[in-house]
Amino acid sequence: MSDSKTDTGKLDTLATIESMTVDELLEQGTFDSVAKGICMNPSCDYITDVEPDQDEGWCEVCNTPTVKSALILAGII
Repeated sequence: MSDSKTDTGKLDTLATIESMTVDELLEQGTFDSVAKGICMNPSCDYITDVEPDQDEGWCEVCNTPTVKSALILAGII
């Protein structure tokens, strides 16, 4: 189950790391074949390019399937 407070925080973190606003990040992911994703583990901010609908992507730092795309975090997909 998704926690919207955690999702919002991670979405904000992802946008900050990418030096974008959340709107810019979502626009980029909406109109491209890839989107930015971030690890959902509390102590990890690993980011990578993922498919826009990814909700269990692999984190190379944590070695867990915990990477979600920005579009999933925002509830667009």
